[in-house]
Amino acid sequence: MTGERNGHSATVAGPLAGYLVVDLSRALAGPHAAMMLGDLGARVVKLEQPGTGDESRTWGPPFVGERDSTYFLACNRNKESVVLDLKSAQDRDTLDALVARADVLIENFRPGVLDRLGFGTEELRVLNPGLVVLSISGFGHDGPERARPGYDQIAQGEAGLMSLTGPPDRPMRVGVPIGDLLAGIYGAFGVVAALAERERTGEGRMVRTSLLSGIVGAHAFQGTRATVAGEVPSGSGNHHPTIAPYGAFQCADGYVQVAVGNEGQWRVFASAVGLDPDDERFAGNADRLANHDLLVDAVERAWSDLTRDACLERLTELGVPSGRVRTLDEVYAWAQTRSQGLLLELTHRTAGPITLPGPAVRMEDLHERNVLRREHLPPPTLGEHTGRVLEWLSDPTADRRCAVPADFTST
Repeated sequence: MTGERNGHSATVAGPLAGYLVVDLSRALAGPHAAMMLGDLGARVVKLEQPGTGDESRTWGPPFVGERDSTYFLACNRNKESVVLDLKSAQDRDTLDALVARADVLIENFRPGVLDRLGFGTEELRVLNPGLVVLSISGFGHDGPERARPGYDQIAQGEAGLMSLTGPPDRPMRVGVPIGDLLAGIYGAFGVVAALAERERTGEGRMVRTSLLSGIVGAHAFQGTRATVAGEVPSGSGNHHPTIAPYGAFQCADGYVQVAVGNEGQWRVFASAVGLDPDDERFAGNADRLANHDLLVDAVERAWSDLTRDACLERLTELGVPSGRVRTLDEVYAWAQTRSQGLLLELTHRTAGPITLPGPAVRMEDLHERNVLRREHLPPPTLGEHTGRVLEWLSDPTADRRCAVPADFTST
């Protein structure tokens, strides 16, 4: 791609520069996928319903600016907001025009809703044979429970994740909406694969995923414990279920995390906490798991008079992987976080200067220069770009690829 497709100027960097994404989704899974594509350089037009817009705008407090929630800010950077009423024939025509020019359409309605609005798979194919459609649902687009609404915590429970999290006797949700996030990540991955395929075939593709699929796809070794070994895993608190010592240990002023991943590290660690590495109770990983409570107690007694800093300094000297448990304010103040470009300083239309957690992916050329977009759009206010986008669509003299510049923000 040259960077000029669909109106992106050549200064907008990233492998998806020049691609147009129409984002019909709301809440988190779909918006997160669309934001990832925007971070990679795509132009993302977010379509919202009149009056309220994406319901996540109201998911607060806290709120900023004209009552947009910080929840909304977390998943809608690098987008333009256009208000459309899809029950209106005129606004459906506008969507027709956008779909005809788009590379990607993202939606997370319940299965069947888009068909009832007149934008089913066949209709979309007629409008744009090369369109890649990402469709995200709660529990899948077919099967006996296809019609269930998708909410993250419900999916965390239904997909078994809560049974693996927290102490053994009390299922616990993950502290972020991980089902939504995983579905968005897998969805964006599927979109990029479909776009690569389209370069060869010229044809679009329907990409489907769900909160259920995202969580089950991330079961990892816990899944094979169940499917291969026939075990039913349960929560193991702040300690690893199959490796020891691997977890959070209390010291005089808080917790220190330790990850002893092999027997060489065990021998070094054991000596550091006053244990005999050849003690038959702890000699092998299976022994340490069988006597885990004894091991935790021995380590925490050895560290009861030591501060976190003292423990971490000693573990670092010994080459034992370790770390502290940080609060989010500590994470965002951490020099290492900032060195990775994980914070963006932007100016929101009504809230003014804001700081957002940034993209998790970096791309560099052979000279270690950033090749991703250098100008990030702040999350839009409701309908902020409606006029400009409609003007572009209605101008008969405009090139069909011409669009709002990627660095455009309202004043």
